[in-house]
Amino acid sequence: MRTTAEADVFAAIAHPARRAMLSALLRGERSAGELAEPFEMTFGAVSQHLKVLEEAELVVVRREGRHRYYRLAPEPIREVEAWAGAFRAYFEGRLDALGDYLDQKHPRRR
Repeated sequence: MRTTAEADVFAAIAHPARRAMLSALLRGERSAGELAEPFEMTFGAVSQHLKVLEEAELVVVRREGRHRYYRLAPEPIREVEAWAGAFRAYFEGRLDALGDYLDQKHPRRR
């Protein structure tokens, strides 16, 4: 079972580099080297980011000799989707209210 500190999906996706790595994995399995390519950081730093993603169970690692290959494990993202979904009605309501206000303030001319 995951502990809160090591498995917080929100903390894992908080860093833009980790989000970019997850986006790269949408296109399929990638090696650690492939995931590191776009970043100007040490391989050790990339490795730490990958470890955070692994601990949050956002990626699955396959080892082949000295190489590691990562694939997306999207299930924890559902936590984020569910949480954000709770706000969807709120924002849609706010946008509807804004639309009503603008319609009253600036009636459409026909």
